[in-house]
Amino acid sequence: MKSKEVILVVLGLFCIVVVRGQRVLDTIYTNETTNVALFFPSPVQQAVTGHEGFVFSYDREEAGYVGLLQGVEGPNSNLLVITSNGGVYAYILSYAKELLQLNHFVQKEHRIGIERPNAAKVPINSTSHRVSGHNEKIIGKLLGQNSKSLARERKKGMVFRLEDMHYIENDVYLVGAIKNRSGIDFEVGYLEVLRINGSKKRRASYQEIQLEVKQTVGLSHTIATGETIRFVLVMPKFVLGDQERLKLILRELQGNRTLEIIY
Repeated sequence: MKSKEVILVVLGLFCIVVVRGQRVLDTIYTNETTNVALFFPSPVQQAVTGHEGFVFSYDREEAGYVGLLQGVEGPNSNLLVITSNGGVYAYILSYAKELLQLNHFVQKEHRIGIERPNAAKVPINSTSHRVSGHNEKIIGKLLGQNSKSLARERKKGMVFRLEDMHYIENDVYLVGAIKNRSGIDFEVGYLEVLRINGSKKRRASYQEIQLEVKQTVGLSHTIATGETIRFVLVMPKFVLGDQERLKLILRELQGNRTLEIIY
């Protein structure tokens, strides 16, 4: 299986899509010398092409509404896009030397389905502060320790930090913190934990695989301006390979703010 096909399979695991009936996918034509722009009704959250001959570029940090597409002559491929409100869009990609349309304004009605978050995305719900008896002492001890900083990102007054990582019996405990100095409350949408392999500079070998999170403790719905919270994620035991790293992505519920850290 080619690496790009692997990435498509992995992205398929990110969501369960509610399909709104079968329909023929639209074809978008592109080439290697011209940017073809796609404007979506909601910010682009994730996107992947089925063949490395086609490249779809979008703002991963600010979650913008536009993506730019280029491709080289070769076999047809496909594009899958998931927007921040859960909309799923899919297209056939084809090469054309001469392009008749350079801008595509995507309507909400063009989506093929809606994403349903699965267990790999850490939900922020009413049970996130409950601690089972088995883990209560462990988590209490971890939250009571002095904070460290294994990895962090600062952006626009927000600080997202991975403080510690512990292997205890059959689980992995990640200790993190979020500080809000932005002047605007940060409403948490969800938090993703991924295992990454390779480098984005070599797109053909880059993979992201979501990891399961069994329990969250201390992860609030809202981090008010001026507030700092610490939290613990409890995960089934995993071991990173020599070429693998851990990636945490914190996404805002309604706004466009996204924070990423890599350890």
